[in-house]
Amino acid sequence: MSVNTTLRGNDSIFDMKKKLKVLMLFYSPYQKPRGYDYGEEFADPDNMYTEKDVQQALLSLGHEVSLLGIFNDITPLFEEIRENRPDIIFNMMEIFNNQTQLEKNMAAVLELLDLPYTGASSGNMYVCNNKALSKKIFTFHRIKVSRFHTYFRGKRAGMVAKLKLPAVIKPLCEEASRGISQASIVDNPESFVDRVKFIHETMHMDAIAEEYIEGRELYVGVLGHKQITVLPSREMIFGNMPEGEPRIATYKAKWDDAYRKKWGIKSTLAAKLPETWQKNIDDVCRRAYRALDLDSYVRFDIRVTEAGEVYIIEPNANPCIAQMDEMAQAALKAGISYEELIQKVLDLGLLRYER
Repeated sequence: MSVNTTLRGNDSIFDMKKKLKVLMLFYSPYQKPRGYDYGEEFADPDNMYTEKDVQQALLSLGHEVSLLGIFNDITPLFEEIRENRPDIIFNMMEIFNNQTQLEKNMAAVLELLDLPYTGASSGNMYVCNNKALSKKIFTFHRIKVSRFHTYFRGKRAGMVAKLKLPAVIKPLCEEASRGISQASIVDNPESFVDRVKFIHETMHMDAIAEEYIEGRELYVGVLGHKQITVLPSREMIFGNMPEGEPRIATYKAKWDDAYRKKWGIKSTLAAKLPETWQKNIDDVCRRAYRALDLDSYVRFDIRVTEAGEVYIIEPNANPCIAQMDEMAQAALKAGISYEELIQKVLDLGLLRYER
């Protein structure tokens, strides 16, 4: 796949070779002063590896890079912009003050500051992060999703007639499979209610119940604005999980290396798919991207049934963009190097700002 050297938007053309002042903005588990270099953290392969990868890519592209980690105080952001205003902010804020739901609020702050930034807008984040809202939009656009029902705290937690078991009970607005375990899969009314109450009372979150879809679990990256690129599919292989057991991407299945090794769980390039399947996957993901009015990059978690039906499980705005993760690995398979991917993300941020 060839990679364009420019991205066009209305009357503007951005040259990928232009050197930019880039401020990398990311979550830090502790508040450090401006100018802190995060050298110790970046040297640890298990700590901030995404931030390290992005920094190295930006530097190799010739950009001037500043780092700013934020924990629970945004004052340093205002100071940095006032004293060293960047051309663009590479937004990697996924959490603020240990609260994942505030990710969208950080993007909104950048919008108030009238600065170009990478990734999803605050509105995009709000829609993608709310599993029920995104499903409603997909349903309107005739994109397949599993039947679902939302359970708000303080409301009745019983089953509804439209749902069939087994079902998967998840936090309504959470990311990275937090709150999802094998106990999230329920096959009787009692465990259904217990799991909804667990999310309400232990996680202090609203819940969503979705019918379980049997099929292959694929991850599809999409990026672009007017011209959309659908990247090759990645797949979660469940290896040694017991036959007949529902297979879902739990938190442990994604992030616990020991658990993954025990059950032979791995993420890899999807084995060659039937041509009709691939065409359907590409079409569904393009339509889903347009339906959500996205203009940056996203990863769709999908299920494909034995009949080739494609169901969107959920969209992930600003998915992990580490060199080893799904988005970058899929881009590499498409002929887009990691540095080219990071540059595309920058260009899309600039393009949105100029529209």
